Amino acid sequence: MAGISKTSIARKVAMALSGLFLVLFLAQHFTINFTSVVSPSTFNEISHFMGTNFVVQAILQPILIAGVVFHFVMGFVLDVRNRKARGVKYNKFKGQANSPWVSRNMILSGSVVLAFLGLHFYDFWIPELIHKYVETNPDDPFRYYDETIAKFAGNPIRTGLYSISFVLLMLHLLHGFASSFQTMGVNNKYSSGIKIFTKAFAIVIPMGFVFIAIFHYFNNL
Repeated sequence: MAGISKTSIARKVAMALSGLFLVLFLAQHFTINFTSVVSPSTFNEISHFMGTNFVVQAILQPILIAGVVFHFVMGFVLDVRNRKARGVKYNKFKGQANSPWVSRNMILSGSVVLAFLGLHFYDFWIPELIHKYVETNPDDPFRYYDETIAKFAGNPIRTGLYSISFVLLMLHLLHGFASSFQTMGVNNKYSSGIKIFTKAFAIVIPMGFVFIAIFHYFNNL
């Protein structure tokens, strides 16, 4: 197993699996956040469950964080190895004639997405930990909606940063999501349908997050 884990194919498969795992989290995260637009009470209810459930907090959340770190570290490792194997830099490689810009700049978009995730954890996760474990505030199942919209209301800088980050996430997913299935060897009669689905997902979900941020900004001026 140690030998297999060092092969290029094994690294790419691990990268694909971790990416698919993060896509599932992204879909789940969007579904919860979108309820803040249509039903504040539902958003509070789901957020309270996620924030107080032991399985979510003690098991799923650490797995998610580990998955994020693994995916992006593996991405950097593969990028460095690909550069060495090719023997030329990107600015000497006529990629435009052979591959789209998105596929040639996955490390760039991935780096920005990783930075955004760090900001997101700093903006939401750390304050949540402080609220519950440092300040030891009493449980309030109705606070989540107000705390969320307060992040965007009257704050064009944060709203803009989130929107730009999700646009770059869209570019990252446009290539990465479909590539994950190709890496896993999916090449059958469903391939064309999978390609359409991954492209639709890569556009709709990130743009949905942009809509949520902009909605709360303008709706609470």
